[in-house]
Formats: sequence, structure tokens, C-alpha cells
Amino acid sequence: MVRLEDGDIIHESLERFAKENEIRRAQVIALGALDTGSQLVVGPKDGRASPVVPMRLCLDQPREITGVGTIFPDARGEPSLHMHIATGRGEGTVTGCVRAGVVVWNVVEVVVTEILENGSVRAMDPETGFEMLDPRP
Repeated sequence: MVRLEDGDIIHESLERFAKENEIRRAQVIALGALDTGSQLVVGPKDGRASPVVPMRLCLDQPREITGVGTIFPDARGEPSLHMHIATGRGEGTVTGCVRAGVVVWNVVEVVVTEILENGSVRAMDPETGFEMLDPRP
């Protein structure tokens, strides 16, 4: 269980937590709220263009969130979080990736479930430029 505090950046905080606790692989669920100025990656500008040009959305008000993700080691062996959240305020909802910098408003509660006896890693895919999951046994 992880409690992220006001001002924490979600992906940085969870990667640091995983490293400090020697968690190499995990699934993650989160709920709470994000703060003004948080940014989401909300898709590629053109879904088939290469190289991929990401679209970012800067959020101008605090919003509720719920999210799911995974942690796997990258090419350097460091924990790498891939998490998408749905965030809403009133009747509007947006979904995207937290890598651009999602800042906690007040609190985000996170359940980290470690995955044992698995060799999966994130490996750079030269075609997309993304670190893609390589699901090894």
C-alpha cells in the first residue's frame, strides 16, 4: 500500500517506491485526485505516423482519478511504470498516460501487487521509440 501526498508526481513516486522496496515487477491500481497543471499523454497526433508524435493535455483544475498500470524493469534494470488513468470533473472525462507528469492533489491511494517468478522487461522498440513490454517467462 502506498499513499501519495499532495504535490507528489505519480510516476516518479511509484518508481522510487519500487526501487527502494526492491520490487522489480508489479501491477498497480490507484485512486484519488490530480492537481492543476498535471499533464497526460492522450494519444499520438497521427496513429500511423512514424516517428510517433505524442499529444499532451495540460489539465487546468483538480480532478478525480482512477488508474491501472504495471511496473517492469527497463533496459538499465530500473523500475519503469506504465499507467493510464481516467480523470474527470463534473461531466467531462479524459483518459491518458501519466508519464508526462501527473501531480497529486491531496492524496492518491495505490495498491501495488508484486509479480514474482517472472522475467518480463521493458525493451526499446526501434520502430515506435517506445519501451515495450517483452513478456518473458
